[in-house]
Amino acid sequence: MNTYQTSTADRGRPDWNAYMAGGLLGLTLLATFVATGHGLGASGFTTALAAKSAVAVAPGAVAANEYLAPMVAEGANPLDSWITWQVLGVAIGALISATLNGRFHWRFEGPTRLTTGKRAAFAIVGGLAAGFGARISAGCTSGLGLSGAATLAVAGFVFLAGFFAVGLAAGFLTKRYWK
Repeated sequence: MNTYQTSTADRGRPDWNAYMAGGLLGLTLLATFVATGHGLGASGFTTALAAKSAVAVAPGAVAANEYLAPMVAEGANPLDSWITWQVLGVAIGALISATLNGRFHWRFEGPTRLTTGKRAAFAIVGGLAAGFGARISAGCTSGLGLSGAATLAVAGFVFLAGFFAVGLAAGFLTKRYWK
């Protein structure tokens, strides 16, 4: 049973047909491979951004870290990376789409029986867990899952299976909050 309350602002234009949206996502992924030689991805952007931000707090620790050091090496600029422009393009495109369809408004989604603070805490913990998982698996749902599976990489299918299994387990463990 869904306990979300749908506001009148949510009743903008109807959603796209899922099959059409999935087909367009597949064509976008194919076009990305053809045009750039690599697939889609997003978690590398947040990692590079975190590395650049960490330099301000602990430059020595970042420089000594084999994983983060190349991201902050002399001359390394996040704006030179394709992934930065992809993430910015997706964010700007989503903002334009939501605005044009009358669906843009600030709010915390989640069960209405939880306070806004608790919904924010769920979102932060979930986001951190997803980000951590993306980094230890060397990719996110778009980079490793979609792009990896599209190239028939075993790691892509293993990631997707693990992603859905953990999502189901997390849903089961937090079910009491969603009633």
